[in-house]
Amino acid sequence: MAQEVFLSNMDLKEAIDLYFNKLLPIKSEVEKVVTWDAAGRVSYLPIFAKISSPFYNSSAMDGIATISTKTYGATDRNHIKLLEGIDYLVVDTGDPIPKEYDCVIMVEDLINVESGKVAIYKSATPWQHIRTIGEDIVQTQLIIPSKHLIRPVDIASIIAGGVNEILVYKRPVVGIIPTGTEMVEPGKELVVGDIIEFNSRVFSAQVKQWGGIPLRFDIVIDDYSLIKDAVKSAVDKCDIILISAGSSAGREDFTCKVIEELGEVYVHGVAIKPGKPVILGCIEGKPVIGIPGFPVSAYFVMENICKNIVRTYQGLNNEEGKTIEATLTRRTMSTLKYLEFVRVKIGFVSGKYIATPIGRGAGTTMSLVRADGVLEIPQNIEGYEVGTKVNVKLLRSQEEIENTLVCIGSHDPIVDIVSNLFHIKNNNYFLSSAHVGSMGGIMALKGSETHIAPIHLLDMEDGSYNISYLKKYLGYKPMALIKGVKRIQGIIVPKGNPMDIKSLRDIAIKGRKFVNRQRGSGTRLFLDYNLKKFDINPKDIYGYEREEFTHISVAAVVASGDVDCGLGVYSAAKLMDLDFIPLGNEEYDFAVPAEFLNMDMVRKFVKVIRCDEFKRELDNLGGYDYSEIGEIIEI
Repeated sequence: MAQEVFLSNMDLKEAIDLYFNKLLPIKSEVEKVVTWDAAGRVSYLPIFAKISSPFYNSSAMDGIATISTKTYGATDRNHIKLLEGIDYLVVDTGDPIPKEYDCVIMVEDLINVESGKVAIYKSATPWQHIRTIGEDIVQTQLIIPSKHLIRPVDIASIIAGGVNEILVYKRPVVGIIPTGTEMVEPGKELVVGDIIEFNSRVFSAQVKQWGGIPLRFDIVIDDYSLIKDAVKSAVDKCDIILISAGSSAGREDFTCKVIEELGEVYVHGVAIKPGKPVILGCIEGKPVIGIPGFPVSAYFVMENICKNIVRTYQGLNNEEGKTIEATLTRRTMSTLKYLEFVRVKIGFVSGKYIATPIGRGAGTTMSLVRADGVLEIPQNIEGYEVGTKVNVKLLRSQEEIENTLVCIGSHDPIVDIVSNLFHIKNNNYFLSSAHVGSMGGIMALKGSETHIAPIHLLDMEDGSYNISYLKKYLGYKPMALIKGVKRIQGIIVPKGNPMDIKSLRDIAIKGRKFVNRQRGSGTRLFLDYNLKKFDINPKDIYGYEREEFTHISVAAVVASGDVDCGLGVYSAAKLMDLDFIPLGNEEYDFAVPAEFLNMDMVRKFVKVIRCDEFKRELDNLGGYDYSEIGEIIEI
């Protein structure tokens, strides 16, 4: 099979307009459903009431129905007596009101005189406490328009209006075909080279969320004939077909050729990043879309193209997400070739929204989990400088973002535990962390980009921790240190320590493969301090330049066998069932501007780290001394 090439690098809007013009008219179908099963469906025609609600005059209270003129003159000093059957009728809420009565007096305003006789002490007004015919819905009144997404509250009014069956747009059946020889189903025992196939499961969830019906096919290996057969089967059964992976220009990327053979390809290659190698085609009048295999690329193709198609089949217009204006905390460059989607963390600090870009790789699924929003950098802009105000599309609600405690700085496994407990104990609050190292946390505090910063910065001169750095970099404003834990730093090695590493000197002398932490991290400073202390040249450490951003990622690299050792905390080694050579203790604390100490979220954070449940978690991890945790030192 000849290698495929891209047909275009078309602007996203131009590609979507072209595609929809080619597909017109969209073959939406209609079906009849009972009203009580219509939640989440889209009305095909406007729905008008067949009857009024209520369709008779009814009592709005328990009490008596009477004639208002018979009550005139009643006061606290002049009680008026009424006789049952002559002056009034006893009624309960919802009972019909005979035509001869024009008001209801609730039971609380009655004085029982004797059986069949009551007294009243204030006058009633005409139609008091009576639900009149059509008070809620009038016969022939419009209840909902056409192309309306039906909500549970709508169902009540439709049924009350006497409409028990309605015409709705049929939900499109969306065929999802995962492809790739290397793909395996979740739960299968993995061997090197296997990739767990999850894109199709994500597509299914998205299609359900948009109102469609997903139909997932079995994984198809990279074989032209098999992919072709799967696509033909999907076209027979489905309204829309999504083919996962195989849309690029590699030797085993067959999607484009299959669509061309069975139908027509209109666009191959759209000027977006990630997501460029998308294919927009049609077979037998049905949309067929080739979606890139990288999960982040796939997500943005689904959100920007496929979502619109699924909604159009149901008579709905494209949905615009909520946007806010935020200040960019980092210089973010792009290329003039693409519209780029940049995932960002968003915080609300010191009365303003701040946006911090996170991982930009097309395969980093956690960047979507961690992201609060998406910054779109247009094709004609090379990027944005730090401090630029930008519009960001929200992936979380604005309320959630404003109720999030932003935590930027050094990583430790305990931050994830704090985050979980913080939300469990204060379910309207969240904690959002970004691991940029201790100096990155200091800089985030300096730029008013975070509420708190976990730090463990060793003073190279006197061996103390943290306070000297706060004075040096943030001495111009009142700061505080919320004491955290003392923890053990050391060398993480495989179980059994097969390389017999006992010290940093062994790593240098024996040429062991090492993985380091990033520049600016407290762990990197700890390493450099010890290398200097023992007169070891960093150039003698094989892998000194290789950087990871968390203790867990260091441990994971060691566990994989990719390196012989790395520097990290004891708890990370224990979590990965690795061995550990201790090098020294350090102080891991939380820096915070003094003005934030009275914030409810900060007070709740301190309460969480002081609680017994958190301390038990620290004991389970091991390697922590929490004797001073939660103490506050004002600087």
